[in-house]
Amino acid sequence: MQKRSAGWLQQFSKDESGVLVGFALFLFLIILMIGGVGIDLIRSEMARTKMQHTLDRAILAAADMQQDLDPKVVVEEYFAKAGMSDYLTSVVVDQGLNYRTVEASAKTSINTHFMKLNGVDTLNVPASGRAEERIGGVEISMVLDVSGSMGSNSRLYNLKNAAKDFIDTLDENTEDGKLSVSIVPYATQVALPRNIFNRLNASLDGSGDVDRTDVASGSPSLGDTPVAHDAFVDPDGDAVTGANAHDYSHCIHFEGDDFNTTSVTPDERLKQAVHFSPWSDFDGRDDDPKKLVSSPVCPDYKDSSRHVMALQKDKTKLKNFIDSFYAKGNTSLDVGMKWGTALLDPAMQPVVDHLIDTNVVSSDFDGRPYGYSEARSLKVIVLMTDGQNTSQYYVEDGYRNGESNIWWNDQEEKYSVYVGEDEGDYDNDGNTTEPMFYWPHSNQWKDHAYGEGEYEETTTTTEWVCKSYRRNGSCKRYRKVKRTSTVVVNEPGSAEVVTYPDLWAYTSLESNVEDNYEPWMYDSEAWDDWYYDVRKYVGRTTKDARTRAICEAAKAKNIVVFTIGFEAPSGGTAVLKDCASSDAHYFDVDGLEISDAFAAIASSIAQLRLTQ
Repeated sequence: MQKRSAGWLQQFSKDESGVLVGFALFLFLIILMIGGVGIDLIRSEMARTKMQHTLDRAILAAADMQQDLDPKVVVEEYFAKAGMSDYLTSVVVDQGLNYRTVEASAKTSINTHFMKLNGVDTLNVPASGRAEERIGGVEISMVLDVSGSMGSNSRLYNLKNAAKDFIDTLDENTEDGKLSVSIVPYATQVALPRNIFNRLNASLDGSGDVDRTDVASGSPSLGDTPVAHDAFVDPDGDAVTGANAHDYSHCIHFEGDDFNTTSVTPDERLKQAVHFSPWSDFDGRDDDPKKLVSSPVCPDYKDSSRHVMALQKDKTKLKNFIDSFYAKGNTSLDVGMKWGTALLDPAMQPVVDHLIDTNVVSSDFDGRPYGYSEARSLKVIVLMTDGQNTSQYYVEDGYRNGESNIWWNDQEEKYSVYVGEDEGDYDNDGNTTEPMFYWPHSNQWKDHAYGEGEYEETTTTTEWVCKSYRRNGSCKRYRKVKRTSTVVVNEPGSAEVVTYPDLWAYTSLESNVEDNYEPWMYDSEAWDDWYYDVRKYVGRTTKDARTRAICEAAKAKNIVVFTIGFEAPSGGTAVLKDCASSDAHYFDVDGLEISDAFAAIASSIAQLRLTQ
């Protein structure tokens, strides 16, 4: 028995068939540990991927400027719907009028199954990201009513404060060089600065026959801008005018079809508005120096406070310009809106290029106004009025350019009126085929303008003549004797025919009628021929239709239109509602509420939809 047991033990000790089992078990444990680490890592990566994917989608949605929710709330809702609210650690939003940036980070941890065998109980799983949406530029036209009614009830004062705060808000929320603001003050007309007007193809008859050359070529000029050909410098040393253009003021007389398009193209033929006054009884031709008519339809070339200010970024300059406003004139919503859209239309690029070259506009705005199809620009108009469209006066064709029948003797400051041939022999000289002129200063009919002829001047002198003499030769008795002499005298000064642009620039229609025609015509005929036949107007109904047309043209180009009715009557508010991009883009305000309207618009601009 003992031998048998000892043999078995000896045999067992020599048996090597189970040697590898232990090693295999050890190796299995090692493989299991390494594989387990991989499994834990795969689990953490899966968690990270899911969380990162949620974060990426969340910040992209939050940064989208097409949505108007709070970007932080958008990110939080994405994580909540994914069941990861506890994972979100931070959301940082930076946004302005033309951009939105959203940064977020998240973090979680997973319990390990295998790595804890090595003392690693949990794995941290982080995720982070940054999304940005940016509009390359914001282009805004502020079309502001400065008509006479704005002087009532502190409306102009309140407008100035609201508009200046609006500028500050825009400036604070937009990157430098990204925001351009144009301001269009309008009343009966819209006046352009010379550096814009002289880049347009405008003439008095709309023929486009005006050759504007640069100052460098040696043509007469004012400042740094081109002038019309055949020009002469006016006696005040500043104004320049010519046969088919004038430089007293710079307004465009738009026709009906012009309001169907947003553009004003530099090459297109435009009709320059005549500088005249349909209201005042004023003649500044005999002043020293001469004075342009008061209350002109188009503000004169010196009145920079009424000129358009194009594509500016300097908030101080913009605010100072707003402060310079004063209230005067009728209301032309259509003309104001036309220029507001034109300054956003890419057709204006050549003009803006010139303004950049002459340091009037910042080089940051090279390429503006951007094309409508370019995604880098947001275009906005803010149209404000306290009234409704009223009559817009203009001078009828036939009285716009060329020679008038008025002559002027500048030295003697006297008019002459040419009325045709002297068929009735009004000057009683027996000649009925000669020219006939009326001299208002002397109420006489003559065959020439005063200063272009001669007259006989008879002088009478009295002398004492000796009637009888004494023997010594001395005079004994005297008597008075009258002696007359006639000499031919040239009339003083020189008369020149006055062109129609020059006539209306210094002499109002009313003054011309009363001084030059009423003395020899029936009053009704004088007024019909030289006031009502000369002064024409576009009425409210037509102007309302034109306003709606230009607003529709703007909206068709995806220009966003905000409108403000500031204590406006129903006729004005109806047009403004139709003009606005939507009901939400129209504001009806009183008093200090205008500041709230501008503030709301400034806030809304940051949330506007991208239109490209």
